[in-house]
Amino acid sequence: MQQVRIIPCLDVARGRVVKGVSFLDLRDAGDPVAMGEHYSKEGADELVFLDISATTSARTTMVELAARVAEQTLIPFTVGGGVDSLGVASSLLRVGADKVSVNSAAVREPHLIREIADVYGDQCVVVAIDVRRSEHGYEVVTHGGTRPTGLELSAWLERVQREGAGELLVTSMDQDGQMAGYDQVLYSKVLAETDVPVIASGGVGSLDDFLVGAELGVQGLLAASVFHFGTFTIGQVKEYLASAGVVVRREDEERRR
Repeated sequence: MQQVRIIPCLDVARGRVVKGVSFLDLRDAGDPVAMGEHYSKEGADELVFLDISATTSARTTMVELAARVAEQTLIPFTVGGGVDSLGVASSLLRVGADKVSVNSAAVREPHLIREIADVYGDQCVVVAIDVRRSEHGYEVVTHGGTRPTGLELSAWLERVQREGAGELLVTSMDQDGQMAGYDQVLYSKVLAETDVPVIASGGVGSLDDFLVGAELGVQGLLAASVFHFGTFTIGQVKEYLASAGVVVRREDEERRR
C-alpha cells in the first residue's frame, strides 16, 4: 500500500477558521495562524487553507493572512479560495504557499489550470472539485457549493487532467461535516477515472473512516472537524493507520525532513 498523507483543512471566513455541515451552519473553530502552527508541530503531512468566502464575495484570496499562516507552517502548504488568475497564484506562491488550489474559476476558465501549471509546474496546481449526488451520478458545484453547474463529474475529471492538474481535492458536499465517513462510491469512481493523486474530503468521524479512505487508494486524507474540535490528534490517526498496515509518515521521519 502506498504512503497516505494526513491533511488538516482550515476553512477560513472573515479571518477565522470555521466548520459547518454541507458548507452551511458555520461555527467558529479558531485562529488560522495558531492552528496552522499547531498542526505543523503535531505531525500533519500537509496543510490546506481555503478562503471559503472569497469567491462568493467576489474577491481574491486573503494573501496577507495566508502569508502569516505560511510563516508558522513547516509542512507543505496549499492555499485556495478566490484563486482566479495567474497573478493571484503567483502572489500566494511568493508568500509561502507550496501549491495553489483552483475551483470555481477553473470551471469558468479551464485554461487557468494550464496557465499556472506552465509557469510553476503541474505539482503546484491542485484542482478542488466540490460535488453533489444527482439523478445522473455526481454534479460539480461551485461558489462554496451554492451554484450547480450541470457539469458531470467524469467530464470534468477528463478536462482537468488534460489541462495539467497535479492533484485533485475532491469534496463530497453530501458527506461534508456529517461525520459519517467518506463517500466510497465517489472516490472509487474518481480513482478509476484519474491518473493524478487524489485527496479525499468530507465526512470523517471515526478512526475507521480514515482507514476506509486509505484502503480505497487515495493519496491524501483530509479532515477538519475531528481535528479542530479535539476528537482525534494527528498522532492518534497515524498510530491507528499504522497498526492496520497503512504506510504513514512517522514522527522520526518528520524530524529528519
